[in-house]
Amino acid sequence: MFFEKDGLWTFDPAAELTITILSSIAQEESRNLSQNVTWGQRARFANGKVTMPYKRFLGYDKGEDGQPVINEEQAELVRRIYAMCINGMTPSLIAKQLTAENIPTPGGRHNWQPSVVESILTNEKYKGDALLQKTFCTDYLTKKMKPNEGEVPQYYVEGSHPAIVSAELFDHVQSELKRRKGIRCVASSGCFAGRIVCGDCGTIYGAKVWHSNSKYRRTVWQCNGKFKGAEKCSTPHFYEDQLKEVFVNAMNSLIADRDSVIEAYEDILRSVARNKDLEAERDSLQDESDVVLELMRKMVLENSRTALDQSEYQHRYNALVERYDRVQEDLAEVNKTIEARNTKRLQLQSFIKMLKKQDGLLTEFDEELWYAVVDKLMVWSATELTFIFKDGTELPWTIG
Repeated sequence: MFFEKDGLWTFDPAAELTITILSSIAQEESRNLSQNVTWGQRARFANGKVTMPYKRFLGYDKGEDGQPVINEEQAELVRRIYAMCINGMTPSLIAKQLTAENIPTPGGRHNWQPSVVESILTNEKYKGDALLQKTFCTDYLTKKMKPNEGEVPQYYVEGSHPAIVSAELFDHVQSELKRRKGIRCVASSGCFAGRIVCGDCGTIYGAKVWHSNSKYRRTVWQCNGKFKGAEKCSTPHFYEDQLKEVFVNAMNSLIADRDSVIEAYEDILRSVARNKDLEAERDSLQDESDVVLELMRKMVLENSRTALDQSEYQHRYNALVERYDRVQEDLAEVNKTIEARNTKRLQLQSFIKMLKKQDGLLTEFDEELWYAVVDKLMVWSATELTFIFKDGTELPWTIG
């Protein structure tokens, strides 16, 4: 090989040293450039300046001032994805639905992956905040990136740009995703997975394939514990078409009396939305927690500076620790109650919104409506069922 600029032949032994020196200089220049770029990026992070990969980031465009602005058309899809998750759909089912509707992904493809949906559901930028430096470059030569696990500083910027979803909705989705990780449910089983419950033994119904190798192949739903106990459950199996028909009929009974149902639900919604007393109690407990922590800090500082009676010191310190633990338990309980109320409020709002959207009676099964309103369907017999909606109300239903 001949380097025209430097007039060097690679096979010339006399040029080997020169080539080695030039390579070292080039590598050093690359390292310096990488360090300068890294320093510039981290300086921007420290100053709270947010950048996004706009061409592959759903919901935002780069504004004239360089800051993110909401792309309303894409933002509607983001809000829909969050609503689908709240209504019970897993990332896998959401991806399947969006692919079926031929909606393009953030990268312009038409085949949605569950990981893409999950990244949208867990990205804090959609609530208007930004966690900066999630990844970093480990090698300036290979440009290999690594998730930041504390090796370099991270910066969290609140309210850095306009939000597409509320912080409350975002936090609720995170709680819901965390809750589902502990529930074993096969997403590919369809919308009824994990939602049909045997009234005899309390076991979840599962999908079973009958006559799998013949033209009579059918999918049925049957109690997973039907043959596991000493006595088998008396609850029957159902074909999917039967379940869909039952849901359509039950929802039509509500839609027919929609105005009075909505009025009743809005009354419940107003009562659930009253969190002022709980929030005041939470703030009071948080203040008490801060006071106790400060007393513990001062006691430790005093003990380090003054010769105190260690038995008395330990007794006083343990009393503060017990007080702190009690406050934390009360605070966790209040936060749990507030979160439960907020969850119910979101579910009620979703239920009311779905009912208001129904201009007429259902003519076919609506999967999104099923996810939005039904928590579970209890099966008591071949004719007696009970719909339990997400707000906790129950609708007994008899199959005629």
